[in-house]
Amino acid sequence: MVQTIQAQNLRLVDLQQRFGLHWIESDAASVQWQEELPALSDGQVHKLDLLKQRHRYLAQYGVAEETVKLTMLAPLLELAGLCDAPFRLETEASIEIAAEDEGVIIRGRIDVLVVSGRLWILVIESKKMGFNVTEGLPQALFYMLVNPSLKEPTFGMITNGESYLFVRLTQDGTPEYNLSRPYSLLNPGNDLYEVLSILMRLSSLFLPQ
Repeated sequence: MVQTIQAQNLRLVDLQQRFGLHWIESDAASVQWQEELPALSDGQVHKLDLLKQRHRYLAQYGVAEETVKLTMLAPLLELAGLCDAPFRLETEASIEIAAEDEGVIIRGRIDVLVVSGRLWILVIESKKMGFNVTEGLPQALFYMLVNPSLKEPTFGMITNGESYLFVRLTQDGTPEYNLSRPYSLLNPGNDLYEVLSILMRLSSLFLPQ
């Protein structure tokens, strides 16, 4: 009998056992989300300040996942230039992987996928406000693991609208992933400044030279 597993029910230990995935704890400055971060314009800073105010207002009422995408994630992707050519946004993309020898099929849907050609740039897993972003890590890593561009790093961002976590996965050999520090709108100042700078930096990696 074939067993079907939903991606949202995966645990990190499942990915370790099935894919040989390893977490590499390295100096954050050694990965692309801290290298040569671009400066923000006054207009971008103003919009990010408005986004933080929006979050503070919405958090009083509790926000569903779809609202997080609309009110917090979509403006960030637009500010980072990830809604325009050469990038393409796909939402609710279906993923399925079958391990026939074990009689297991894993199914899931990606919340937001940013694509340039056949290269997957960002797998973004959004969660309802109040959920810890690390709860979306196994699901996001699974989607990144089935990336067809195995020799190129894949980047991900997990957000619940309040906190943001970046992931980098390499599969040229043993699958390994790095994590950024978590960025949170509960911190003093506005962590969205660095979140946007990282998104802009990642988008620049895949622009035509």
